[in-house]
Amino acid sequence: MGDNAKQIKRYRRTDESDDSESDNNYVPYVPVKERKKQKLLKLGQLKEVESQKSKSSENEDEDDELWSRKNKVSLLDQHTELKKIAEAKKVSAVERQLKKEEEILEIVAEKKALMGVSELAKGIQYNDPIKTSWKPPRYILDYPQSRHDKLREKMRILAEGEDIPPPLKTFKDMKLHKSIIMGLKEKHIKKPTPIQAQGIPTVLSGRDMIGIAYTGSGKTLVFVLPLIMFCLEQEYKLPFVKNEGPYGLIICPSRELAKQTFDIIQYFCSFTLRHGLPEIRCCLAIGGMPIQEAIDMIKKGVHIMVATPGRLMDMLEKKTVHLSVCRYLCMDEADRMIDMGFEEDVRTIFSYFRGQRQTLLFSATMPKKIQNFARSALVKPITINVGRAGAASINVIQEVEYVKQEAKIIYLLNCLQKTAPPVLIFAEKKQDVDLIHEYLLLKGVEAVAIHGGKDQEERSRSVEAFRSGKKDVLVATDVASKGLDFEDIKHVINYDMPDDIENYVHRIGRTGRSGNRGLATTFINKSTEESVLLDLKHLLMEAKQKVPAFLLELCSENEKFLDLGDERGCSYCGGLGHRITDCPKLEALQNKQASNIGKRDYLSNTGADY
Repeated sequence: MGDNAKQIKRYRRTDESDDSESDNNYVPYVPVKERKKQKLLKLGQLKEVESQKSKSSENEDEDDELWSRKNKVSLLDQHTELKKIAEAKKVSAVERQLKKEEEILEIVAEKKALMGVSELAKGIQYNDPIKTSWKPPRYILDYPQSRHDKLREKMRILAEGEDIPPPLKTFKDMKLHKSIIMGLKEKHIKKPTPIQAQGIPTVLSGRDMIGIAYTGSGKTLVFVLPLIMFCLEQEYKLPFVKNEGPYGLIICPSRELAKQTFDIIQYFCSFTLRHGLPEIRCCLAIGGMPIQEAIDMIKKGVHIMVATPGRLMDMLEKKTVHLSVCRYLCMDEADRMIDMGFEEDVRTIFSYFRGQRQTLLFSATMPKKIQNFARSALVKPITINVGRAGAASINVIQEVEYVKQEAKIIYLLNCLQKTAPPVLIFAEKKQDVDLIHEYLLLKGVEAVAIHGGKDQEERSRSVEAFRSGKKDVLVATDVASKGLDFEDIKHVINYDMPDDIENYVHRIGRTGRSGNRGLATTFINKSTEESVLLDLKHLLMEAKQKVPAFLLELCSENEKFLDLGDERGCSYCGGLGHRITDCPKLEALQNKQASNIGKRDYLSNTGADY
């Protein structure tokens, strides 16, 4: 029993001790945060956590301080800061745009150089320009380079390239023969224009050249006068015999321009012959005229040939003319020729040369794309730019009027009252030219018309009647817009706005030539493409002309990107109202190529290959 009591006592004792333990060691609910703290205490990491906490509290204090400081900053300073942020964002957008444009230019860039097929196949490459016997006067060579740079700056000449010859202020310094200087005086040309001052010495030095200058600046004389001098030198050294030649070849995009260039050469050659110098024979090879005249001249031995690409190709293929001794090639209105689809013809013509030639390219509008493409065939070329490529002549007052389509022909008579004759009227379509011509004749206006649908004899007659002053008005399509020079045109009327801003620049360039003032009136309405109107708006703004309210309202989505880097506007077509990313001309070309691919694929599946 004592054992039992003992056991019970022991049992009771154990029970009591358990109760006391549970009372003494009772732990109340501890929040998670506190438990983590205790755990970290055990691990010895509490110090780090506390330091982080202190840092965060410091940061909060700093933020509060910054906020209080921000509130004290003036609104002007805040605006400046926001402007900087916006500019930084804009710069990144500009960089993206330029990168995109570079990619597009790379895609559309011509892969084939403007060289002969045999030269490309054999890998023939000319590294040095053709050497000539011409040198500038010694006193000019003694001047420091800074003097030449100042003169270029004064004449607004931008020349790029290696070893650029100095610009010359007189024809006498250019060492032209006195008979040629007399011919210039007869035409009331006393001193060189900027493109002539830099261009003629460049050509006489034997250098390849890209010449860009506004319409009516005298580009034709830059390549005609040196060529006559070279031909005289050749004739003195070794006279041309039968069936030999030509030494110089000038290619023009239109028959009228070729005829005009031929007449200018004939004019100066008549002066050299009068002064007892050897005869310089020149022939004209253009479509629509008897080929026999050109063949007869070639048989005598010809020094200079002026031609259009189609007729020249025909003569080369039939071997009626050879380019084995030809060492001088000039492409007038070069960019227009390539745009008109003569590019493959020009490449084929290059294949007929039998040695290095001096190559000259001239135009008033030559976008970067064409310049880069042309440089591939030229040897250390010099690019001479007077004014921006594609800029309108500052001597032309440009007026743009909104005229409804049905009211145009009636309003034309009012427009003719603005100035005295002679007046040039341009229209896009041949039927519009005929309609205007007929209407003017019915109203008693002395008018003539030319377009591609008329035969060459009629075209020549019309141009001659207008040039001689027998007729007051010439109505024409763009065949009369490129390079043609009519004396003292008072007024150019664009019956409709051309699809291409380059054509507009060439059209209005028929007036305001040789330092004279001129007027250009353009009719526009709802049927005119908005992209061309945007280009027109920016062209007017560049020339500081009055911009009509209806043009000012027009605004493109990418207006902020119009002036980026060195190249303003579009680097593909030269339009100022858009970038290459929105170029309608490029889009039209791509669509045309796509449709041609489709046609070719269709034809190839018809069994033509079998």
